Amino acid sequence: MRTLSHHFRFTGIALFLVVLFAGCTTGKPAAEYDAATDSLRFDGEDHFRNVKQLTFGGNNAEAYWSFDDEKIVFQSDWSEINEQGCDQIYIMDPEGPDGYKLVSTGMGRTTCSYFLTDGRIMFGSTHSDNKECPAPVAFGQGRYVWPIYTSYDIFVADADGSNIELLIGGEGYDAEATASPDGKWIIFTSTRSGDLELWRYELETGAVLQLTSGLGYDGGAFFSPDSQHIVWRASRPEGEAAEVYKSLLAENVVEPSALNLFVADIDGSNAVQVTDLPGANWAPFFHPSGEKIIFTTNHHMDNGKGRIFDLFMVNLDGSGLEQVTKSGTFDGFPMFSNDGKRIAFASNRNIDRTDSRDTNVFVAEWVE
Repeated sequence: MRTLSHHFRFTGIALFLVVLFAGCTTGKPAAEYDAATDSLRFDGEDHFRNVKQLTFGGNNAEAYWSFDDEKIVFQSDWSEINEQGCDQIYIMDPEGPDGYKLVSTGMGRTTCSYFLTDGRIMFGSTHSDNKECPAPVAFGQGRYVWPIYTSYDIFVADADGSNIELLIGGEGYDAEATASPDGKWIIFTSTRSGDLELWRYELETGAVLQLTSGLGYDGGAFFSPDSQHIVWRASRPEGEAAEVYKSLLAENVVEPSALNLFVADIDGSNAVQVTDLPGANWAPFFHPSGEKIIFTTNHHMDNGKGRIFDLFMVNLDGSGLEQVTKSGTFDGFPMFSNDGKRIAFASNRNIDRTDSRDTNVFVAEWVE
């Protein structure tokens, strides 16, 4: 659900659950670029150049840059690196894999990893409750639902996987944590107040502050480049939809089918809804300028009911909606590198351009 990090899993060309990069320039003169050799880039993807695939099987997603842009952390159930059966956390080199280093314990299920500014990695995990993978949640009554495992707590580890310790825990679901670029704050989603709300954690003191309070799912939040604002996805069910939401949440599941994007100050004040689109609009991330948002959406497919997801950009006032990806399959979880020159994302695309259920991590140079 940040996952909707978390955690949105679709089958076929859709999504796996459960966000990554872009920038401002290619760093290479236009004359040197040959689109004919850029085999993972599709016609109309004018913001992408030199698309590179970093994983090669299974479900790999929520790939996020380190603050020095030297590493990427991601979650994966790819059998070549993970024999355990459900998602674990790994780091890799964005220039081309030199191996995939396990960061999490290899036990339980993990989600929503993210670098801290000091180079450590935080992630959600169920391993302290049970070493086995939690039981999957089936589709019910024709609904696609995402599990809210109450055994998720937020842990932190060194980049080599050592010194794992509990960072944020307690009763209920705690996950979907990301860090501010100034190194002061963590934002995460929790059910500690009875609903899926955003909370802010101060790294220096451990103090927590509830940022949202409206009925509905609030999650998958990220900070702006200047650490002064947040963007997140949220549902705001009313009437019968509200009753359905509450009944599903009582069973520790959520239906991620109607989501829109919001921005606010980092204390939760001055919240504004950015999008008002059908379907699931999620996995938002600030453009390096801080004036736009890139996000994942199916609003353009069958009035928000289709299973093809693309990346779109939008201004903070909801204007200027622009489609970024056009692969005809699933593209999601975008995150810009901190220098603004590259973007990381997850996709079902492949070099053969055939239908695939594999969700892999890709990096592209960003053209403004």
